[in-house]
This record gives sequence, structure tokens and C-alpha cells, in this order.
Amino acid sequence: MRFADVVGHSGVKDRLIRMVAEDRLPHALLLSAPEGSGEMMLARALAQYVHCTGRRPGDTDSCGHCPSCLQHRSLNHADLHFIFPVLKKKSQDTVSDDWMADWREFINSDPWMDFRRWQSSLGNPNGQPKIYVHDAESLRRKLNLSARTSDVNIALIWLPEKMQPETANKLLKLIEEPEAGTMFILVSNAPAEILPTIYSRCQRIELRRIADAEVASVLANGTEPDASQFAAAHLSEGNVIAARDALADTQASQLFLDFFMQLMRLAYTRKVGELKKWSEKVAELGRDAECRFMDYCQRMVRENFIMNLQIGELNYMTGAEQQFSSRFCPFINERNVEEIIREFNEAETDIRGNGNAKIILFDLAIKMILLLKA
Repeated sequence: MRFADVVGHSGVKDRLIRMVAEDRLPHALLLSAPEGSGEMMLARALAQYVHCTGRRPGDTDSCGHCPSCLQHRSLNHADLHFIFPVLKKKSQDTVSDDWMADWREFINSDPWMDFRRWQSSLGNPNGQPKIYVHDAESLRRKLNLSARTSDVNIALIWLPEKMQPETANKLLKLIEEPEAGTMFILVSNAPAEILPTIYSRCQRIELRRIADAEVASVLANGTEPDASQFAAAHLSEGNVIAARDALADTQASQLFLDFFMQLMRLAYTRKVGELKKWSEKVAELGRDAECRFMDYCQRMVRENFIMNLQIGELNYMTGAEQQFSSRFCPFINERNVEEIIREFNEAETDIRGNGNAKIILFDLAIKMILLLKA
């Protein structure tokens, strides 16, 4: 992966290149961004740039054809160690290396790193992949060895927020007392969930969202983006994965719209019994789809607030969404918009935490009764 392959983030690329040129790379670097921002691609490009043996002084990218770059392309560089969330194996100590073949296939097929696809590739779409303590122990042994083909041993850790507490504590010792020629690159979608002691010991770079035009170009895949691709790009808020899903999953979008309309209509008319049935139907979707529905609801609330302010040029909705929102938007205003979005966000957090979806969704529905009257 070269910097030229990474969409957007030109300012961060320049900063990283200067840090390498001036020998200012930290021993622990945290790249944080919302999912679908190309954060893992940027981390891989940095690792390849550091290891590149064909790079000359002043070059702003890895050469792409030296032995080191070719090893990075195949994800087989001896001095690049991947740590990532996996499902626990009952018969043995669980480490990332157990899943390396699946990892290489996943990262090559989807460099945007859709976590749901990774869950599915592990064999359990509803599983809860973690980074287990044995991974920290295995990494310690690897880093104790001197770099084999370069001057730097790089540990690239995807989603450190998925570490078990024991893993984080062991990794902390490695970061606090790193071996000479060792660098940690942590790539996170939820930096607030990282163990504070690890977070504080990393030099942090927060990536901004990718521009809509750049997301649309990714969706177009080399052709001129069309209106649907621009709309999907805008609605995704810089998340290429979400834009890709929105473009492909129109059936789910219609289902989400139906559920959203039912919720708001039933809440406005205070039909508590029907809201209970609604919560049970939504709970049948499964945790992943429920969380995506919560994201969809937050977007619809924001779009209705914008429509209520009569800023039409900032609205991006489908025809069906606009038809409903033209009548519904007066109920989303400055008195309740923040609280409604907060309730949907908290419901999503509780669902991701394995809470009882029926109870969470019914509680959310009851709160909508009060908030729509604000």
C-alpha cells in the first residue's frame, strides 16, 4: 500500500512523510478515524514507506517495486506484525496468527476494513472478536528479536479498543519500555474506548472525514460519479463503507424508512401497545441491523431538522424519505433535535453492549412520545 493509493488525508500524509524525513516518528502512533475513512490503508502506507529500500532522499512515497514493497503488498514482510480482533478458540491459546490466512484474504479484498465483513469471515457474524492476552505475549517475543530485513520492527494493531483489559496491560509494558528499533501503529475507530494509559502514551493523529466528492469517486471506481453515488456519498458522512452499503442495499433502506415512519407516527399518537409490538419487530433484525437502523434514524432526524430550517440545498434524501419528511419535519426543531439524536445514539451503544434489544427499543419508543411534543 502506497500513499498514492490512499484516498484523501493529504495533510496527514504530508505530516507523516516529514516526520520520517526528520526522524521524528514516535515509537507509538495512534491513527483514529470513523470507520470507512481509509485509516488502515494510511497505516499500511506509512509502514511500507518506513520499510521501503528503494526510497531515495526526498521521495514522498515508497517505490512500490523493491523487495520490501513487494513483501508489504503480499502482507508478508518479516518486520511487520499484525494484531487484530479474533474469536476465541477453545482448544488453544488464541492469537492473531491463527487467523492470518483469513486476515490476508480480508484485507486484500476490502482495504476499507468493514468490521462486519471481518466478523462474517471469522465464521460468526454475531460474534464479538477481541484481542486476547496471548497476542500481547506473542508480540513481545517477536519484538525481542532484532529487525530481520530493516531497521524497524513495526507492530500494526487494528482496533485496539477491542483489547481485553489483560491484553492492554501487557501491551502497555511493551509501549512504555519498547525494544530499540520498535514502532507501534494503532488504528482505532473508537479511541475513547482505549485503555487511558495506552492512549496517553501514543502520539495521536485524528483523521478528518473524506470529502463527499472523494467518496463518490471511490464508488464510481474510475468512472464519472452519477447522482446516486453523490447522494450515497453525502449520506454516508465520509464513510466509504456506509456509502457502499447505502448504494447496494436499497431494500434495507426501505425497511428502515418503514420502521422509522412507524415509530414516529405511533409515538405522536401515543399508541403504547403498538410501540411495544414495533420494538419486538425491530428486535428481530439482529444486533448488527438494529445498530444500522439506529444510525439511519439519527440521519433522518438530522435531515428533517435541516428541512425544517428550509435549507433544501443541504438535504440529501430519497424521494420516499422526502415525501414523509415534508409533513414530519415540523416536529423536529431546535428544542428536541439534540435530545432525540442522543437517545438514538445511546440506544445503539446499549444494543452493541449486548443489552436486551426489546427493552432498549421500547424504552426509546416511549421517550419519543415525550420528545416529539417538545
